[in-house]
Amino acid sequence: MDRPDIAVIGAGIGGLTLGLALRRHGIRVRIYEQAPELAEVGAAVALAANGTRILRELGLRAALEPPSAVPTELIYRHWAQGGRVAAHPVGRWYEERFGAPFWGVHRAHLQRALAEAWGTDDLHLGKELTGLHREGDRSELVFADGSTATAGLVVGADGIRSRVRASITDVVPVYSGTSGFRGLVTRDAVPNLPDPDAVQFWMGPGAHLLHYATGQFINFLAVVEGPERWDAQGGTAEAADGTLAEAFRDWHPAIRTMVEAVPQSPRWGLFALPPLARWSADGVVLLGDAAHAMLPHHGQGANQTIEDAAVLAGCLHRYDDVSVALKAYERLRRCRTRQVQRSSWVTSSLLHLPDGDAAATRDRRLSNLVDDFSWIHAYDHREPLLQA
Repeated sequence: MDRPDIAVIGAGIGGLTLGLALRRHGIRVRIYEQAPELAEVGAAVALAANGTRILRELGLRAALEPPSAVPTELIYRHWAQGGRVAAHPVGRWYEERFGAPFWGVHRAHLQRALAEAWGTDDLHLGKELTGLHREGDRSELVFADGSTATAGLVVGADGIRSRVRASITDVVPVYSGTSGFRGLVTRDAVPNLPDPDAVQFWMGPGAHLLHYATGQFINFLAVVEGPERWDAQGGTAEAADGTLAEAFRDWHPAIRTMVEAVPQSPRWGLFALPPLARWSADGVVLLGDAAHAMLPHHGQGANQTIEDAAVLAGCLHRYDDVSVALKAYERLRRCRTRQVQRSSWVTSSLLHLPDGDAAATRDRRLSNLVDDFSWIHAYDHREPLLQA
């Protein structure tokens, strides 16, 4: 069977990585993005070995390595006292262990590197998808500006609130009962922060804060319990001034300094997507958050999306029959992403334990963290493709 022409909906991390991976295999693809220009929201992204291995393979090392920061350690700290609960080396040790580096990079740098590698050919901006209709072996795409396009295969790389997903399933994201505030502070703004070059989790009752360096900045995500319900239509909502500072009022001075160093961001509702029974149907397939949006507590959202892109491209290259390629892709990706999703969800509550016996048990287990989660970081997408 001849390969169909491919249309990708979404020019974020997943869509552009898939486009580059398909191009590397000599397969042409058109990418449609609803935004009028490519600009990434959010502060930064943690790229673990399972993601950087693929990005280097796509020729992006020279663009991404200079603006990235390589953490010295992964440290877990007590929320008030600031003492080290557990610590693990990163840096060169991590790259030697897992075969690729860990990079902390601003999302704008990652988006720019992907966009520049892709170029302008076959990239269509300002194309908000409003309709998707399948007739025979073709799909018609309808956009908000009145234009249309057709494709033999449509890839939904359009995020957690994917419109493409609605053509496959009616499953919708589930609110976790937690929300986050993001920030990007200069190093000078937090002179009392211990080990600023490390990835650090500060764990405490009902909240936690993750931070890591990206060049001359410290990126943080502060996660708190609530609100009980999420009534906002989108992923963000405004919170009363001082909400973030109040949540961390009794925490270590370095954390109070950090959250007060920049204006309070909008509140981000933290959602995850329940496991889908299928990722593809009738010439349409999902990728990244559209298929398996997860909580951010393992820093794996972007990395799992990058893995999806590499595996889907590999399957489409390997199998001439697209239906066989899509089945292989689902088989190779669904179990792994479900495991990461579930682990991220469980981690949320573990990071928010009050001081006591349960927290002490968690702290002891953190000493084995590297071995416990090596299955995430050591993943090499080429191995399952060879075994498929």
